[in-house]
Amino acid sequence: MKNLKFTAGNKGGRVRSDCYVTFEPKESGGISINLQSKVGVMYGDAIKELCRKELDFFGIKNALITIEDSGALDFTIAARIESVVRQATGTEKEFLLDMLDANKYQTLRDRFRFSRLYLPGNTPSMMINAGIHQPNGIILDLEDSVAHVKKSEAQLLIRNALRAVNFYKAERMVRINQLPNGLDDIKFVVRHYVNLLLIPKCESSKQIKQVDDAVEAERKKHGFKYPVYYMPIIESALGVEKAFEIATASDNVVAVAIGLEDFTADLGVRRTKEGKESLYARTRLVNACKAAGVQAIDSVFSDVADEEGLCLNVQTSKALGFEGMGCIHPRQINPIHKNFAPEKDQIERAKKIIIAFEDAKEKGLGVISIGTKMIDPPVVKRAETTVKLAVKLGLLNSNWIEEE
Repeated sequence: MKNLKFTAGNKGGRVRSDCYVTFEPKESGGISINLQSKVGVMYGDAIKELCRKELDFFGIKNALITIEDSGALDFTIAARIESVVRQATGTEKEFLLDMLDANKYQTLRDRFRFSRLYLPGNTPSMMINAGIHQPNGIILDLEDSVAHVKKSEAQLLIRNALRAVNFYKAERMVRINQLPNGLDDIKFVVRHYVNLLLIPKCESSKQIKQVDDAVEAERKKHGFKYPVYYMPIIESALGVEKAFEIATASDNVVAVAIGLEDFTADLGVRRTKEGKESLYARTRLVNACKAAGVQAIDSVFSDVADEEGLCLNVQTSKALGFEGMGCIHPRQINPIHKNFAPEKDQIERAKKIIIAFEDAKEKGLGVISIGTKMIDPPVVKRAETTVKLAVKLGLLNSNWIEEE
């Protein structure tokens, strides 16, 4: 035990809302907490109390713990302390913060997924206010944005964020690691009200079924009843060729995305703004998704400063049949929403569907139709969402029913 030190977290001049924890087990002497924090005068006692409570939970009686704090919130401090304790003891016990009531929600299969904002899974500063920007989805990323040596730390941080950070009703997504490693990530997120899992570098239905089995095992273990949806990400030539197989591998697949950086690397070509090199892959994926009845989601647009290029990219994406795309900066959210927004004819049709539905209800009719076409409940639900989105974006007056 002598001279052993275990560390977790981040530190440095540019680090914000995080902490760096050093844990040194001792044979005697009780618990000593060395807190270095610019907010220590105001919050020092609370930070130390959280630390003592957590160490007591894990049965740690003798240790020196140093916390170099750069404005971390409780969910981050707790995750960093748990990380060093796990390293030192090998325990698999979980110190769980209270779940925010605001986070206990599920999302609909067919909700709009115009935008999904990627957040590095080991960078808490980017998580805290992400929901304020109102993306349709927030991705807490365990894969490419997290260094290999930090993966286990990120698992704990993301678990705590799902419980303690208010994402303002955005669909809470987690991108797990490439299988089989990603199967271990599942136990850290499923029962904490994650809404959707992104499955990277997906190339077969077998991978989806592996995720299905792991998710179902966690749901049964903890009696968790909410559904967890999947968005496989196709990033290779083989994945493109198996797009329909992947899209239909599970009832929990609600969308399939394409990742063009890895896909073009697999082809051995350079990705361009025009996208000619990926046109076949994108149209193949869209066709597979439409045939399977799930959403097709496009790749990210990597030039954050080029808003005009982003808008053109979204318009092209929409024209190909995609229903959303990823974004890597909050400033991309609004242009994506505006350019994926329903067009005038879509809004008018949605209004007609809702009016027909209301009229049928008033007359006690069990069947809804517009002209000779029958309208089923999912179509009505989609129409209602279209109208709500149009109102939200200022494309439709909120009193349109009365105006009719």
